[in-house]
Amino acid sequence: MHSQLPASFAARMEHLLKQEYQAFLDCLAQEAWHGLRVNPLKVDPETFVKISPFPLRPVPWCATGYYYPGSVRPGKHPYHAAGLYYIQEPSAMAAAEALDVKPGEAVLDLCAAPGGKTTQLAAALAGTGLLVANEIHPARAKALSENIERLGITNAIVTNETPERLAKRFPRYFDRILVDAPCSGEGMFRKLPEARDDWSPEKVEQCHLMQMDILEAADRMLKPGGTLVYSTCTFAPQENEQTIAQFLITHPWYELEPVLHAELFAPGQPEWTDPADSRLSLAARLWPHLLEGEGHFLAKLVKRETDSPQEQSLTRREKRHPQKKTGRKAASREEGISAWRSFARAAAPGAMEKTSDEEAFTLFGEQLYYLPAAAPNLDGIKVLRPGWHLGTLKKNRFEPSHALALSLTANQLVYRADFSSDDPLLYRYLRGESLERDGQDGWTVVCVDGFPLGWGKQTGNQLKNHYPKGLRWV
Repeated sequence: MHSQLPASFAARMEHLLKQEYQAFLDCLAQEAWHGLRVNPLKVDPETFVKISPFPLRPVPWCATGYYYPGSVRPGKHPYHAAGLYYIQEPSAMAAAEALDVKPGEAVLDLCAAPGGKTTQLAAALAGTGLLVANEIHPARAKALSENIERLGITNAIVTNETPERLAKRFPRYFDRILVDAPCSGEGMFRKLPEARDDWSPEKVEQCHLMQMDILEAADRMLKPGGTLVYSTCTFAPQENEQTIAQFLITHPWYELEPVLHAELFAPGQPEWTDPADSRLSLAARLWPHLLEGEGHFLAKLVKRETDSPQEQSLTRREKRHPQKKTGRKAASREEGISAWRSFARAAAPGAMEKTSDEEAFTLFGEQLYYLPAAAPNLDGIKVLRPGWHLGTLKKNRFEPSHALALSLTANQLVYRADFSSDDPLLYRYLRGESLERDGQDGWTVVCVDGFPLGWGKQTGNQLKNHYPKGLRWV
């Protein structure tokens, strides 16, 4: 690994770390740490530790985070398909923890794909408030949306926009914003060799300029009194302390605060940008040779109530029904609501009380969604997922979505097919096969050890498979 490091990167790190440099090099030659974060929207961590099919050890800076050995493959277990956990590098769990989200808040994850931090923020909101998860790259935004679906999140909107366009639409709107900024990826050299191969001094400079633009947009969207956490997975001072120092000069209405669990991390280094600005020591550096995780940087900034420039804020309850046009005459929103209620009464009565606000329904083409209570007007914004996806309105019938199955508990459903995690029939279901079984006719949720996995439709003695084709196991 040592000889494979870019020469200019190695020289810079030796200059910065001095006597620690050899420990840093030795660490990069070791295996990367493996982690997962339990999804408390579905199962509390203590319960999951008891039922976990693989050994777990707590991550000190995340109450729902755990290390697992590299010899196991948690992504190949039905519990993963059921959304009980998210596989996430341990250091990456620190950023969302630092934002310290409270239930009921309006939260923005500005650079959100693939969704690890987004789903962590959603867990902190506990189904309340609003979470906007934005990703500028369409393919990555699709992966983000799929992870939100898998973890059963109902109060998130997924957008596919530039930060600048979002800033025009959401002035002074959010209580908390996470900027997990695009970066040169130096902290991932051990875990992702492609990050090392793609690195260059020019990329560091390009990322710094991009980070400044993103922070500028984030400032415009944060309420006075709100909190912004900036994070990267790089060691470069230009992308870390220097970016924050420059932002504070041009945005003096911000104050740096200590991050949560700061005692477990190394402080930021003012001497790497402005030795006179001791505030930068309140930022945090996660060094792979000092803890069990990869390289990260965190800075927590709070916007003062009175000093920031005044802009008109968006009225949160401004109404909001995005319409996606189709090639044929689209069904009306009222038809969609009626079809949903008929379905829910018959198959998912537990969902009825969660969808009581008539104004919150929106028809996106043939897809029926239920928007979070705090959702704004979404006109003019590229939206991939405008809230909780309930299902598809088809001629004379309503077909429930995969998201609906994964966002309900088994006791909220009328018909369920229960299998243990080691039952061969369960793996046949995950491969897309229909199953021979007795049961009452109707939409049936397939469960693994009591946790919903997806839909089937019972007809006679056969459970027809409705597990999404793109998710089926091979």
